[in-house]
Amino acid sequence: MDTRSQEVIALENRFWQAIKEEDAETAVSLLDEPALMVSSHGAMKFDHAGYRKMAEMGRMTVKDYKLSDMQAVFPRDDMAVLTYRVSQTLSVRGKPGEIRQDMADTSVWAHKGGAWRCVMHTETAIDKPLS
Repeated sequence: MDTRSQEVIALENRFWQAIKEEDAETAVSLLDEPALMVSSHGAMKFDHAGYRKMAEMGRMTVKDYKLSDMQAVFPRDDMAVLTYRVSQTLSVRGKPGEIRQDMADTSVWAHKGGAWRCVMHTETAIDKPLS
């Protein structure tokens, strides 16, 4: 795996760890502004303040996760598209119980001002394991 791929994969892992630790400031430092997200909740565009609000007051929290099958492509020198699987354990904020999900995720990273920033993230539920 080349150095650029390793760098973007490390940033994606750092972002997920920040989510798990509820460290909104680290997560925000890795996001472009504005950024986009597509999930089962629909499509949204948010700035840093909007992300902080989601991270600190959103209904769900990430309790654990495992990223696998990570692949990166670079359509341009300043753009990376990363795809991977994630097994995640979530809970409703402040309530007992856990929800396990297997997802296929994509993140688009742009290299701006000397640093990589995530500009878009998508997640799709996996109904059955990939072969």
